[in-house]
Amino acid sequence: MLAWTVYLSFLGLLAVLLVPAGNARAARGIALATALAGFFAALLGTFQFAPDKGVQTLVRIPWIPGLGIQCFLAADGISVTLVLLTGLAAVAGILFSWNIEHRVKEFFAFYLALIAGVYGVFLSFDLVQLFVFYELAIIPKYFLVAIWGSTNREYGAMKLALYSFIGSALVLIGLVAAYVASGMKTMDLLELAHYPFPAALQYWAFPVVFIGFAILAGLWPFHTWAPTGHVAAPTAASMLLAGVVMKLGAYGALRVAMTLFPVGLSVWRDAIGLLAVIGIVYGALVALVQQDFKFVIGYSSVSHMGFVLLGLLTLNTVGLSGAVLQMFSHGVIAGLLFGVVGRMVYDRTHTRDLVELEGWHLRRLLPFAAGTFVIAALASMGLPGFSGFAAEFQVLAGAWTAFPTYALLAGIGIVVGVAYTLRVLQKSFFGESEATAEAAHPLPPITLPERIGAGLLIGATLLIGLCPRLLLDLIGPSFQSSLFEQVVKGGKL
Repeated sequence: MLAWTVYLSFLGLLAVLLVPAGNARAARGIALATALAGFFAALLGTFQFAPDKGVQTLVRIPWIPGLGIQCFLAADGISVTLVLLTGLAAVAGILFSWNIEHRVKEFFAFYLALIAGVYGVFLSFDLVQLFVFYELAIIPKYFLVAIWGSTNREYGAMKLALYSFIGSALVLIGLVAAYVASGMKTMDLLELAHYPFPAALQYWAFPVVFIGFAILAGLWPFHTWAPTGHVAAPTAASMLLAGVVMKLGAYGALRVAMTLFPVGLSVWRDAIGLLAVIGIVYGALVALVQQDFKFVIGYSSVSHMGFVLLGLLTLNTVGLSGAVLQMFSHGVIAGLLFGVVGRMVYDRTHTRDLVELEGWHLRRLLPFAAGTFVIAALASMGLPGFSGFAAEFQVLAGAWTAFPTYALLAGIGIVVGVAYTLRVLQKSFFGESEATAEAAHPLPPITLPERIGAGLLIGATLLIGLCPRLLLDLIGPSFQSSLFEQVVKGGKL
């Protein structure tokens, strides 16, 4: 059933394209039905998945036989976890976009194309196919931001696209080098992962491919596209950028760079780990001084993605599992935060300035939004009972074993994270300044689609926070398979 997440997304895209241009209601309905169908396919596939069997093939047919390129869809626990995240984020994003009125058909067509690309990346085990889906996910991002965005949308869209394509070019260089060096005439990840690439190749290919992917994950100092892109993007695109698109970068770094080039990983591990820790602390400190509500959440995403990258570089099961769990957790929490800021607050007040919002007394005008943001803020801070606590605890525990100094520095980022979260919470919803003239007028109430979308994301972070084993039992066995055997050995060289 997991492969049907890809098929259904493309079928939904085709159906939306066939809708008459003026029929916005039909476009919304088809998009929501497609996202729900994809999510249910992901859930059903998860229930059918057997974690102890390793990588399980879904589809395997020749695509370009002369080059050894296949249509190869498969899944392990990591893939299943991120497919579930994508399904959840897709449904929530559409519910938070129910108010879109401008070029509705085109908006949901690009949206579904992006979702199809993301599903495809997480399920592709042929590297050329993975790269094609990766590019497919990048192109709709540009149009979603450039056409339906807000602040500096053309600049934000172009910066996001340029950074993404530069990263893609680096990845392509590494993939071509691996294909030529192997002489195997295949791009099957399961085969290439066991090929002993020359150390001289791995020394330069690993950082090229890892950084190429990690640009999209917000690795410092290549992170600057992220806050700008988040602020410029419409609400649904912000939710997808933070929720799943940034995870494509972290996933690619793990699935491709670390798996193919474990010797290069052992050489560059400490240096890239330092960049991850700098990103954690830097992102938190910059978020602490922002006056734009959305910029705070944008820089917080850079900080939280630093935990993902740090966890990947621990090369122990605790840290690696924590990194994947953090991908899921951050995807849910960041999506919820951007949903509140972009749709519930900005679309109603038409301001994101924290100084102005202090005078709105939003806790009275928008009590549901205030309550939702409080829950999202607690989850973002890593309060026990939410998914963020389980994920960050595992990352720090794994990092303490691998490099204790980095773990201590990452702890500073958590403390600063509490500070900027409490600051923005106080200024946006619990300000004590005098009410502005605009704040004297009632705001449109929170709609039913928004309430349902928020409820889905809150339920997900609570469910995984209270019972993280639901995902850890899927994720953990993946790192004990032969696919990651050389990764762990490479870290011990």
